[in-house]
Amino acid sequence: MSLVQHNAILAIGGAEDKVHGREILHQFFERSGGHQAHIGIIPCASRDPIAIAGRYRTIFEDMGATAIEVMDIRDRSQGEDPSWKTVVESCTGVFITGGDQVRLCGLLADTPLVDLLRQRAQLGEMTLAGTSAGAAVMGHHMIAGGGSGESPNRSLVDMAIGLGFVPDIVVDQHFHNRNRMARLMSAVAMQPDRLGLGIDEDTCALFERDGSFRVIGKGVVTIVDPGGVTHTNEPDISPSDPISIHGLQVHLLSHGDRFDYRHRKVIEVAHGSSS
Repeated sequence: MSLVQHNAILAIGGAEDKVHGREILHQFFERSGGHQAHIGIIPCASRDPIAIAGRYRTIFEDMGATAIEVMDIRDRSQGEDPSWKTVVESCTGVFITGGDQVRLCGLLADTPLVDLLRQRAQLGEMTLAGTSAGAAVMGHHMIAGGGSGESPNRSLVDMAIGLGFVPDIVVDQHFHNRNRMARLMSAVAMQPDRLGLGIDEDTCALFERDGSFRVIGKGVVTIVDPGGVTHTNEPDISPSDPISIHGLQVHLLSHGDRFDYRHRKVIEVAHGSSS
C-alpha cells in the first residue's frame, strides 16, 4: 500500500530551480498527486502569461503529469466566470506563477475562483503553490510594492489586501536577494498581529494543515515576529520617519527546519533534534 502524500500550501520566494534538481517544483508535483496529478496553472500575474505557463507546463510534463490546464485569465470578467469552478474542482494541484501581485489580485480577488481555491487548499483537498508574486498574495495583508536600502519606515512599503490563503502571514519574496528586511519590518510594524515571512529565492515555506511549515531550498526563510513587541512609535510618526520597535523577534530557518506559526516557535531543526 503506497504512502498517502498530504496536500499542502507552498509559498516560494521566486527564481526556483527549473533546470537541475527542481526540488521545490518536484515537491509541488508529488504533493499534487505525482503521475496522477491534475495540475492547474494560473499565469495571470505575468505580462506574458502564455510564455510563462508554457514553461511550467513543460516542466510538469517532464515530471510525468498528463493532465495540465492553463487558466489564462486576462480580465476581471474572465476571473468571475463560474465555469472555472469545474476546473478547480478537478485539480489536485494549482500553481500560481510570478509577475505582478497587484495585477494578480486585481484580476482574481473576491472572485468565485479564488474563494474555491482558498476553500479547497485550506481544507487540504488540493495542493496550492505560488512563486514570487504568487507567494506575495498568500496572506490577508499583502506587500504590494516598496523600496529597499534605507531605514524601516512606513513609506518603504505599500500594503494591500491579498488573497488570504494563509491569512496570518505577511510574505515578502526574493528576500535577502533584494535586501528587503527593512521593508518586511516596516510591514510588520503596520500589521502587528501578523507574522512576517521573508522568503529567499529558490526557497519555499511548505505549509502543512497542522499549523506548521517546513523550509525547502537553498536559502532561508526569515521570520519577523512582533508578538513580543513592548513598544513601537509606528502609530505616532509620519510616513518617512524611522520606525522604532522594541522586542521584535527574528528567526532564520534553513532547509529542513520546521516552524509552528500558530504558536510561533521552532519545532524541528534540520538535523532532527527538537528545540
